[in-house]
Amino acid sequence: MGEFDLIARYFTRPVRRAVLGVGDDCALLQPRAGIQLAISSDMLVEGRHFFAGTDAYRLGHKALAVNLSDLAACGAQPVAFTLALALPRVDEPWLQAFSSGLLALADAHGCELIGGDTTQGPLNICITVFGEVPAGQALLRSGARAGDDLYVSGHLGDARLALECLLGHFALPPALLAPAQQRLEAPTPRVALGQALRSIASAALDVSDGLLGDLSHLLRASGVGACVDTSCTSALLATQVAAGQTGQPLETERVRQCTLAGGDDYELLFTAAPGQRHAVLAAAQASATAVTRIGTIEASPGLRLMDSQGQTITARYASFDHFA
Repeated sequence: MGEFDLIARYFTRPVRRAVLGVGDDCALLQPRAGIQLAISSDMLVEGRHFFAGTDAYRLGHKALAVNLSDLAACGAQPVAFTLALALPRVDEPWLQAFSSGLLALADAHGCELIGGDTTQGPLNICITVFGEVPAGQALLRSGARAGDDLYVSGHLGDARLALECLLGHFALPPALLAPAQQRLEAPTPRVALGQALRSIASAALDVSDGLLGDLSHLLRASGVGACVDTSCTSALLATQVAAGQTGQPLETERVRQCTLAGGDDYELLFTAAPGQRHAVLAAAQASATAVTRIGTIEASPGLRLMDSQGQTITARYASFDHFA
């Protein structure tokens, strides 16, 4: 099967929102009046971002999900995406599963595949996604203010815990590993929540490399500091909640390491004024996404961690570094 046969069979579909999709040298998008385009790219490299042999359907899902998560953090509605795919060889069963996972998530969010590229090489997936947001309403990293509440969506740390198990550094019973591995390999982009927070949140980003590392980007952009209450970590780690129900909770430091610096969570980290607490909860309910208040934005730069007794935690938690 040649390159163009591969594209035609697995990745060509009619477009409904784009002016022009797959088939020409460029795709064409026409933003509506009063709308800005939100654009983001992410790359997944075998051996660096996912294991060789990862389920192809889940890999297709995740490749798009990590990009949709960026749109969610901006409060944007997905519109379209391009796919650049390097493959060691043409493996038709793999391509069928990969494209099915990719396009199922795309269809769920009304996001059209409008172009890209394919070539032979080590397995590498690069997606660029395009979204729409009303002019002036995009959520940015730079809007946090002293006194704002700090929130995170969903759960944190399960993906890191699954990774530690798959690397042989830790062991979980199969009943606990399976849902954690699902979080690692098929995250849920919080698109609906991001849009619901447009007029509520003061700043936002997605948690991809670890909570504290990503929070530092928001603090730097906003010129503020934060205090994080680490007593919430046990409730944020879904695996810990389940393990606690069996009477065998995980060790506290492992829970903190996974939730505070784990990575691959693709949840939303956002700030909002205290007067917006009811609105935040309403947005969470409307988007069927849990949110947890985990701290407070402070005027003094820096990041402070507190335990359940209000004591300062001095341990350091390093997030993922793509070049470390």
